[in-house]
Amino acid sequence: MRAIVFERYGPPEVMSLREVGKPIPDSGSLLIKIYAAGVNPQDWHCLRGVPLLARLLVGGLLKPKHQVLGSDLAGTIEAVGDGVSAFKPGDEVFGFSFKHGAFAEFACLPVSGIVVKKPASLSFESAAAVPVSSLMALMGLRDKGEVKPGQKVLINGASGGIGTFAVQIAKAFGAEVTGVCSTPNLELVRSLGADRVIDYTKTNFTHESTRYDLIFDVAAKRTFGECRRALTRNGIYVSTAFSLGLLLRSFWVALTSGRRLKQMLQRPTQADLAVVKGFTEAGVVCPVIDRRYPLAEVPDAIAYVEKGHARGKVVIDIRVGIGG
Repeated sequence: MRAIVFERYGPPEVMSLREVGKPIPDSGSLLIKIYAAGVNPQDWHCLRGVPLLARLLVGGLLKPKHQVLGSDLAGTIEAVGDGVSAFKPGDEVFGFSFKHGAFAEFACLPVSGIVVKKPASLSFESAAAVPVSSLMALMGLRDKGEVKPGQKVLINGASGGIGTFAVQIAKAFGAEVTGVCSTPNLELVRSLGADRVIDYTKTNFTHESTRYDLIFDVAAKRTFGECRRALTRNGIYVSTAFSLGLLLRSFWVALTSGRRLKQMLQRPTQADLAVVKGFTEAGVVCPVIDRRYPLAEVPDAIAYVEKGHARGKVVIDIRVGIGG
């Protein structure tokens, strides 16, 4: 099979399209023929090996153990291992691979992992855009942010991969949503259901009089100190950024203030993806796709995502240039 491979950490140019061995499903696993894959910021972090924590995700400090990146995928079941009864060959599925491998024609996932049957309402490309970003949005809002109906919620970075899902999911939970983005993306964020949109190039939301029950800093471009003044007395600030310093400060804030600071330190589950699947089937959450690339152009796709200006998601159409 064909796959995009990298043998050392570095820029997108270290990746190449190669013929590699087709994986074989062992007991309790699924062999998936991949039709589409999603690109996420973690892909370029793992590719470059920065921060060092990213190297643990691909299994090696000096060189990557998992040499095919890509976590989000959608396709059909090609074969199942012994003991698998929940899926059968031909089932259309989408999911998330903790061991990467989605930038290829085939990948194996454990049946106990994060994989569910694809809704008929979603194309393979749209389904591949869902897992990582939607799960981050769901966990940030529901689990870390404890969002409740009627609360005022601000999404900073509302036009990106996680942000576009966060706006829609917050609305699905009954929140009053304010989205923060740049001028070209104002109409996009409004179209997703945001009650109010702030252009960060013109307005600093932390200097306004409005107070929010939850600020979800998807862009991770604001500090808790800046956002604190925009929180209600018992408000929660959730950041997608992670650092030891931020973790220590979260403990201090919890001891000294009614406000809370939380980081995204949580492993998603199959049940979480099933929740998002339900949202898509109900029509309250719809993936936003910015660009599509063929498998051979994965390096270009990762370079584009690394710039940080994607509107929604970037998707790899595995079938383009390869054949059905």
